[in-house]
Amino acid sequence: MNIQELLDNLVAVASQIRWNDVVDIILVTLVFFVAFRFVRDRRAGRLLIGIAILVVLLILSMVLNMNALNYLLNTIFSVGLIAIIIVFQPELRSALEKMGDRSIRGIKSMSNESGADIERCITEVCVACDSFSKSKTGALIVFERNTKLGEYILTGTIVDASPSSMLFGNLFFNKSPLHDGAVIIRDGRIHAAGCFLPLSINPDITKELGTRHRAGIGISENSDAIVVIVSEETGTVSVAEDGKLMRDFDRVSLDNHLRTRLLQQKAGAKRSLFGKGGNDEK
Repeated sequence: MNIQELLDNLVAVASQIRWNDVVDIILVTLVFFVAFRFVRDRRAGRLLIGIAILVVLLILSMVLNMNALNYLLNTIFSVGLIAIIIVFQPELRSALEKMGDRSIRGIKSMSNESGADIERCITEVCVACDSFSKSKTGALIVFERNTKLGEYILTGTIVDASPSSMLFGNLFFNKSPLHDGAVIIRDGRIHAAGCFLPLSINPDITKELGTRHRAGIGISENSDAIVVIVSEETGTVSVAEDGKLMRDFDRVSLDNHLRTRLLQQKAGAKRSLFGKGGNDEK
């Protein structure tokens, strides 16, 4: 086949492509891209590698007529869908919970939040965390965003108060009955305190981190929340988001990071919606 025939064949194939075929290919590519990004930094990525190896073995068993191996692998894949749902249950739940991050629900939450309230709350949190770091007072502060944390709020005590560094100090005072739990901030206000959060089961988390850090990472894995953590042992201030932990913040860097993630990102989302117009450790 010469080059002219090859070009003619390509033109003939291209002429049969309809607009919905193009849309179909784009959507499938997008699904695979989103799935890849989601599992890339999670335990599910390792599990998918194992599944890919089994698929390769299945193909080899068919090509080389390995009947016993082919029968075994076909049996495994016959119940594969149920197995995948069971094995990937934490990841699937996290994906579904985060799917509505930029949905109409997110638009509603943005309209209900006051930028001034969030800004004032960030300032008070940074002042409090700076004090906690110096006194080595443990703290766990969760900024709720689009994913609602009602089931975790129910485990604590409703406060519904304006944020202040002094109030944070009282809530995390080591004699306070609420100091071991998390404070959840909703719409720029201290909504609840003494809340129990899910612990991360990520095996890659360093053993140096205790329950407070695992709880902060855990809630960030299951929602889009941003979590500020102060270590009781070292006074180190950390931020957990999307299952990752960023450490060694001071008052200024914490303020800048929270403003970028909570204020600038929100403003950017509003502009895109209405047409107007920042060392990770797992």
